[in-house]
Formats: sequence, C-alpha cells, structure tokens
Amino acid sequence: MKVLVVGGGVIGVTTAWTLAQRGVQVSLLERREDVALETSFANAGQVSPGYAAPWAAPGVPLKVLRWLFQRHSPIGFRPDGSLAQLRWLARFLHNCNARAYARNKARMQRLAEYSRDLLRDLRITQGIEYEARALGTLQVFRTAQQLQAAGRDVEVLSALGIPHRLLRGDELAEIEPALARDVLVGGLHLPGDETGDCRLFTTRLASRAVQSGVALHLETQLQKLMIEGGRARGVWTSLGPMMADAIVLATGVYTPDWLPFRLPVYPVKGYSLTADLVDAERAPASTVLDETYKIALTRFEHRLRVGGMAEVAGFDLRLKPGRRETLALVAGELFPGAADLTGASFWTGLRPMAPDGTPYVCATPIAGLYLNTGHGTLGWTMACGSAALLGDLLTGRTPELPAADYALERD
Repeated sequence: MKVLVVGGGVIGVTTAWTLAQRGVQVSLLERREDVALETSFANAGQVSPGYAAPWAAPGVPLKVLRWLFQRHSPIGFRPDGSLAQLRWLARFLHNCNARAYARNKARMQRLAEYSRDLLRDLRITQGIEYEARALGTLQVFRTAQQLQAAGRDVEVLSALGIPHRLLRGDELAEIEPALARDVLVGGLHLPGDETGDCRLFTTRLASRAVQSGVALHLETQLQKLMIEGGRARGVWTSLGPMMADAIVLATGVYTPDWLPFRLPVYPVKGYSLTADLVDAERAPASTVLDETYKIALTRFEHRLRVGGMAEVAGFDLRLKPGRRETLALVAGELFPGAADLTGASFWTGLRPMAPDGTPYVCATPIAGLYLNTGHGTLGWTMACGSAALLGDLLTGRTPELPAADYALERD
C-alpha cells in the first residue's frame, strides 16, 4: 500500500512514522523548508492528558464575555467575515453544556492517555531525546471559585482512573518549590503529564522516519486532490502529480481548504515566549498552568517556555505586543527572576480547533481520503495515539479506541 501524508507538523510526522512501522510505503509532503516550522514550532511544550478538556464547557460563554473586556484577557475575538467562523462558533456554543462537556472530555482524555503511553514507548525504543520531563502538570488557581469549579474536572478524572491531587495553599510548594504562592489559593496536580520540546521531538522523529523508508518531500506545495469516481487517487503538487492508494490530510488549520465538504476546524491563535534561564533554582520543575490567564510555563533544560491564550480571529499571524506583555507578566509573577524575559523570543501559531475539542481522526466520504486534524492545543499530547488510530483504520486493524468518537459524524 502506498500512502501520501500531507503536512509535516507533529501530527503528520507521527502519522508517517507509524504507517511506515506497519509496512506501508509512505511519502510525507511538507510545504515549508523543514518539518515542525508552524504550529509545532514553539508550543507550550506539554504532553498533558490529565488536562485534556474541551474549551466548550458550561458557563464559558459568559466567562468569555467578561474576559473580552480585561486588559490581560486570555481570550480574543475578531469577526473575520467568514461563514466558517460563524458556523464554528455556533457548534462551539452547542457543546457548552454539562452533558456534552463530560462526553467530549472523556473522549479527549482516552485518546490523550493512550497517546502518552505510546509516546513513552517510542521514547524508550527509539532513544529520542527532546528535553523530556515526566513530573506532571500543576494547574494553579487564583480564586476560591476556580478551586471549587475544579471539582467538576476531578469527578471526570476519578471516573477515568487518572491520578490527580487537589492542593490548597502551602501544599503547592510540595510540587513546585519555586512557585510564588502569595496570589494563589490552590491547585490541581496531574502527575501523569509530561513535558518537552515538541519541535525537537518532531524533527528527530522525522529523521528516524526517513531512515525507516519514508520519502520526505520538503518545499512541496499541495495544489489539488485528485478525486475520480468518488475515490482519492493522488494529489497535484508543485513537483507534479503524485499517485497513492490513500491520502492522509494532516494539514492543520488549512485542512478545510482542500475538502469538497465542510469540516468544522477553525484556527485559534496562540502565543509563546521562549526565554533562557538565569536562575534554575527559581524556575518551575515541570509545567505550571495559570487558570486565570490560560498560560502554561514549561521548564526545558536551559529555557523557559511561556505559552497560551486564544484568539478566534481567522488566519491572523501578527505578533501583538500586548500578548507579549501578558506572557511576561505571568512568568514574572509566578517565577520571578527565573528567566531572561526581556531577551525572550516571541512566537505565534494557529491551532486547528474542532468545536467540541475532539480531533477528527477518520476516513471521509471520499474513499481513500483520511483526516488527522482538529487537535487544538493538544496536538503533541494526542499525536502518537491519533497516528496509531489512523494506522489501524487505514490498514484494517481493530482500533484500541472507539473509532466512532473521532469520526466526522459523531454525537
């Protein structure tokens, strides 16, 4: 079987690797000069199944309205004039209820836990180094209301058997000794989460994929899908036509552009700072997630990555100084003196978000055409599991997860 995987981010690379390990002849197409130069380039650095949860939740619409008027708002919105944005928002609001939240969170966490375990196996068997740490995620709360609201997540975590611990006040120091706790009332520790440099992981896995026989085509632009008689036959590219038995679109926020049917995946913009550590003793041990600002601070070996926030504003890649200010504010407040924030590199990327938070890892109505997209902020967290699920579907194996949960048509 010959398969074309389009997209060289962490999703596309893990998909190509997984298929190659199952004896599939794989070609990986990437339009940039290297892999992992877009959304996978400088994300928050989390592999966080414990925190896998949909943004669509009860009470979120009212929270968003309040956030929009805050100076350091974690959310931004600008109409882009497209029907795609309006349709996505409508479906997002449709999922902002308790029943949908519990269903979607369970789906996301099943995939994320499965994926994290596969990532661990891959790290061990392939010896890939990517500044990995396995010390968990600490979600910190600044208000009593946030701490109380965490009870809803704790119920789901308990039902799924995911280790967790709800902390108060000074107990936070047991997990993160350097954390400035004067503005915090408590936190939720998820010890099963991990961290690392996603781009480093992706580039090194891509090298191993090429060694395993994957044909990597860089600077290759997808121009059109070849669909004949209801079946995908190949693609037109900047290098000419390429034929295949199956095509996998792992093209992130651009996936809907290539499809003859509607796919509710929309870009949600995020930002990050990457700063050199100046005092490792003052830095986080792993990842700390600030619930108020929706910002994660992740420790690498000699750097601090500060990432987060969400703007629903189309394909806008402008770097806004106000967002940099917010990232630096949170980092300086929670871990003062840890990193050189003034010299930090500033980055933005577009996350491919499904309105219910659950990715599309599935076949399509067009025979031979598959999707692996819509992971939102959890692309690396879900990458290995999504690749395995897609590999099962494509090669006729029985998936270890309920495939219907990640299909185009789902409840």
